[in-house]
Amino acid sequence: MVNTFTVGILGLQGDFKEHQNMIERLGAKSIVVKHISQLDSIDGLIIPGGESTAIAKLTEDAAVDIFEAMHNKILAGMPVYGTCMGSIFLAKDIEGSCQGRLALMDITVKRNAFGPQKFSREQEIVIPILGPEPFPAVFIRAPIITSCKSSVVILARINEGIIMARQNNMLITSFHPEITDDMRVHQYFLSMLESNKLTNFSEFVYLNRS
Repeated sequence: MVNTFTVGILGLQGDFKEHQNMIERLGAKSIVVKHISQLDSIDGLIIPGGESTAIAKLTEDAAVDIFEAMHNKILAGMPVYGTCMGSIFLAKDIEGSCQGRLALMDITVKRNAFGPQKFSREQEIVIPILGPEPFPAVFIRAPIITSCKSSVVILARINEGIIMARQNNMLITSFHPEITDDMRVHQYFLSMLESNKLTNFSEFVYLNRS
């Protein structure tokens, strides 16, 4: 079955092409988002992995108002998925850092929790919401979620800490599913778009019956 959604992948920095390939393999449309006007044509947004300090510097440029628009659309309910750097960018708190970010999700993250690049690894983990088959989680200079509020649902953790979580319309993973052949995390994100669409449709029907 072909999805009718358009997923935006933030293309200012990071591995956005890999996410785009994964989304299109699942039958949804994708666009690389670089301009504020594109946000009006998407049903959900992926913030990919990359260098968190690089994208944080972009938020300091007064001419770049795309971040304020993203912030407002996510607050209004647009589904968003952040991987690795994307999870840092969504977090309200970053240990030992005050770098620019959207600061929307009630989590605290620790950057580079696994150490330098040479300690990057792949680890099979069980993510109950995705089924019993282990998921090949790839950690590349990955963050860890060290704490979260009760409004955040923990979806997966390892010894080092929380690696997948959701708060309402926001999903994050500290690992990179887009560089594997396993499409279940992206499929789960698309299911969030479906739920959001149904909720908005139900509200529309209710308001027009009032």
